[in-house]
Amino acid sequence: MTLQQLKYAIAIADTRNITEASKRVFISQPSLTAAIHELEEEMGVTIFNRSNKGVTITNEGDEFLSYARQVLEQATLLEDRYKGGKGGNMIFSVSCQHYSFAVNAFVDVIRKFGGPSYDFTLRETQTNEIIDDVAKMKSEMGVLYLSDKNEKVITKLIQKNNLVFEPLFATPLHVFMSSKNPLAKKEKITLADLKPFPYLTYEQGDFNSFYFAEEPLTAIDFDCPRNIKVRDRATLFNLLIGLDGYTICSGVISHKLNGKNIIAKRLDVHDKMTVGYVMRKGVTKSRYAEAYIAALKKHCK
Repeated sequence: MTLQQLKYAIAIADTRNITEASKRVFISQPSLTAAIHELEEEMGVTIFNRSNKGVTITNEGDEFLSYARQVLEQATLLEDRYKGGKGGNMIFSVSCQHYSFAVNAFVDVIRKFGGPSYDFTLRETQTNEIIDDVAKMKSEMGVLYLSDKNEKVITKLIQKNNLVFEPLFATPLHVFMSSKNPLAKKEKITLADLKPFPYLTYEQGDFNSFYFAEEPLTAIDFDCPRNIKVRDRATLFNLLIGLDGYTICSGVISHKLNGKNIIAKRLDVHDKMTVGYVMRKGVTKSRYAEAYIAALKKHCK
């Protein structure tokens, strides 16, 4: 077994396509297929199932790939330590909820370390997938929040996956809305104020319960009659403007990233949320993760 074979396996797992994976690792398809076959034979494991419909990961392959990612990450740490960050393959991945400050921090890391060659990934995704990505080492770290409503369930899931949650900041709840929304001139927004307007939330797939909601208050919490679920931040912001909609969040906003048409207003409730990051327990942070955490703290201010 070689590190290169592990990189090949990860490439296939990430793309779920032999053709795309071969382009990513710069070898021919037959060579890639042969390398994976040799790896499976040597380790006595079937990592992938191949069919005319593409590539799927087996249950034992899923576990193998989790270890493979860990080995590759440790190899990268060795290169960072003994090559002084030179000559190593720059790889860093983050999975996060839809936070503009998480994007800004990611930009800072690329500006600090980016050179002629790197492989960085930022996944704005669903809450359960964030935990799963970090647990399976698809991402080195994840960014999400805890509140009184979800803390017990999410903390249990974090611990079950041998992860640890580190808080970045705690904040009262805020409302994101268009600067042209009829409520935009109010200093504080009440839940009653919001009732005539559509509530925009991020869809959570098979884990669409309030425990996994990206918003600390759900429509059920205040009997909201108009609800729209979306998958990406651009769509949400367009609907905030086009429909005078709103969403409930931390209130940390980036006008450089989101424009000046989106504003944050304090929500007049007692609830709070704590935003932080999750990482695997006992694993040394890469220099990219250290820089990302520092950048998160800067942009959270």
